[in-house]
Amino acid sequence: MSFNFIKDKDKKIHFIGIGGISMSGLAAVLLNSGYSVSGSDFKDSPIIDKLRFSGAEIYIGHRRENIKNVDLVVYTAAIPSDNPELLEAKEKNIKLMDRAEFLGQIMKGHKYSVGISGTHGKTTCTSMLSHITLAGNLDPTILVGGELDAIGGNFRIGNSEYFLTEACEYKRSFLKFPPYVGIILNIDSDHLDYYKDIDEIADTFLQFSRLIPEDGYLVGYADDQRVNEILSKANCNTLSYGFSDNANLTAKNIYFNKNGCATFDVYRDNKNLFNITLNVPGRHNILNALASICVSIIFNISDNSIIEGLSSCKGAHKRFEYKGELNGVTVIDDYAHHPTEIKATLSTAKQMNHHKTYCIFQPHTYTRTKALFDEFTECFNDADELILMDIYAAREKNTGLVSSDELGDALRNKGLKCINVHSHDEALNYVKSKLVSGDLLLTVGAGDVVIVGEKYLES
Repeated sequence: MSFNFIKDKDKKIHFIGIGGISMSGLAAVLLNSGYSVSGSDFKDSPIIDKLRFSGAEIYIGHRRENIKNVDLVVYTAAIPSDNPELLEAKEKNIKLMDRAEFLGQIMKGHKYSVGISGTHGKTTCTSMLSHITLAGNLDPTILVGGELDAIGGNFRIGNSEYFLTEACEYKRSFLKFPPYVGIILNIDSDHLDYYKDIDEIADTFLQFSRLIPEDGYLVGYADDQRVNEILSKANCNTLSYGFSDNANLTAKNIYFNKNGCATFDVYRDNKNLFNITLNVPGRHNILNALASICVSIIFNISDNSIIEGLSSCKGAHKRFEYKGELNGVTVIDDYAHHPTEIKATLSTAKQMNHHKTYCIFQPHTYTRTKALFDEFTECFNDADELILMDIYAAREKNTGLVSSDELGDALRNKGLKCINVHSHDEALNYVKSKLVSGDLLLTVGAGDVVIVGEKYLES
């Protein structure tokens, strides 16, 4: 594998934040190709251990002295401008490249690169397509935004022309990618700390579609008006999916089992192709499956491999992940942090055979909570009781913009049974006093709310 900015494999590449889901995969690709790799992160992790075992030089903590004999420094949008390693690289005039541009350069080394984009569902769709391409023996390189058991983590190094990766719209990162196949799962209001409105977001997805070559393919959800408009303007081949008859691929004769997993017939232009049974619950995952089937058809993957791949896919960790059961209470963890995702998660839970649903939600970032405040007051109706934690700041600082207590008041004013808690232990003690056999405990959010469910199972 070669990159246009590195001609010799004796060059050394340093990753700031090497333990991150996306950065670790990129580092692994380079290590596998024989490059010298170093990197830093603020704490150790199993992902870092894996990279260390593969030959990466790892530093715990960000310090200027970590930049030793380095030819290129790769960083993410989450790295602050005053990061000491970033400052050191600038002072030494070392070449800098952000994660998205670097990933784009790697994608150029693969003829059949797939960028899976959309506001929701990227990780699950990538997981499904990973299972299918593995079942079809395509030997793909895979970068996924979660831990996937089928590949033993968040990345897989293949030896073929096939490359699968999530394509995130945050800060227009995916506009640095060169996809042969682009998927747009949906377009929704999010990342409003960066975008001014939904129209600007939709325009950015249109720009993403224009990156696909004429002989490439755009796959899109036909029932999403904004996605459908982009499909109609595409300068490449298109393949659409959805529940309505105007889509190329549709799901019919849908049935859900007691765990909320769907069985359905797949039709292409009104022709019955095959029957699928999913191993991940929820109506929204039918759409993720249809998107992955579209790509499989483009790559001429056999029906049997598609069926086998989807039936074996249990999803990535933190995507409606079964954590365990204690005293008849089932514990599920989900990454949902946007109102649309939360609605889908609770709708999926409703399809399961259980008594009451106790949802512990941890809002993610102040800007998202403020921008989508009204939507957050409308998305928890399928929960019997909501336990609302403090906002998880992530990359932000608390400027008093909004609080979980304010959101809790708004939810209670709408008649929802909701309590505010201010620590993991407070949340744990409250649900322990309420849960009985047959109940479902959902921990929901992109922060560390999962700790509550894990502590419950250990109690």
